[in-house]
Amino acid sequence: MSVSKKYSNVADASRIYLLPNIFTATNLFCGFLSIIRCIQARYATVDAATAHRFYQQAVWLIFFAGLADMLDGRVARLKKKESLFGLEFDSISDMVSFGVAPALMVFLRILSPCDEYLFFRQLGWMIGFIYLLCAGVRLARFNVITSPLLPREETIPSYDFLGLPVPAAAGVIASFVLIVDSYDLHVFSIFLPFIMLLTAYLMVSAIRFPSFKKINWSTRTRLGTFVAIIGVLATISWFHQFSCAIVFLSYVVHGLVRHVRQEKRSRKIAIERPESSVNL
Repeated sequence: MSVSKKYSNVADASRIYLLPNIFTATNLFCGFLSIIRCIQARYATVDAATAHRFYQQAVWLIFFAGLADMLDGRVARLKKKESLFGLEFDSISDMVSFGVAPALMVFLRILSPCDEYLFFRQLGWMIGFIYLLCAGVRLARFNVITSPLLPREETIPSYDFLGLPVPAAAGVIASFVLIVDSYDLHVFSIFLPFIMLLTAYLMVSAIRFPSFKKINWSTRTRLGTFVAIIGVLATISWFHQFSCAIVFLSYVVHGLVRHVRQEKRSRKIAIERPESSVNL
């Protein structure tokens, strides 16, 4: 939930708008239930099949939290009911649903001190904390650069995210867990810590990722882009078991490719400018 206007008093800034904050509360509720399911899967007296079902439920609760997080901002902007209270409440909810929940999920599945991997017995807690720390830093930085107290020209463009959004980072981790549990590919669980560290780095990086805030019912697009979108949707529907992983990984790859292109373009402009000034 972004806020771009200034407020004249505390009452105006702390105003609680019902509809967008209901979605934010739903986000928090789903994150809380996801944490409970992870704990039950690890420590409750259940068989392996029930534990896997609990983990899958925890994953889907993170996805539902992401959907609620997306809707609260859109509803607030659509109805022009944005407030500083909503911004802070949204970040607190995101910290639980996309910070604590996925970190705890991976810790209990593979990074726990009682796990079979000796390396993770010693450093598993540190890997989980690094992800959690980067999620908190990412959310705090987002609140700062979207603050109405800062001049607009000093902030990041409103249609870009600086660093990988926390919901997308959690989505990458959760979708990988879903694939591993759905197809009994537990040998690949060893990659989860490295995925956590990668997404942690991307969250606090200076790479800009698209926010898609411009997309609405009146958005126009080119024919080639439209065909590509339909192709992606068809691929997702065909391989529906991997649909979540495809969506989140495509978003990350798109942001990285766009960043590389922008860097190349910037270097090219920097090289050409001295030449043009000499010719003049």
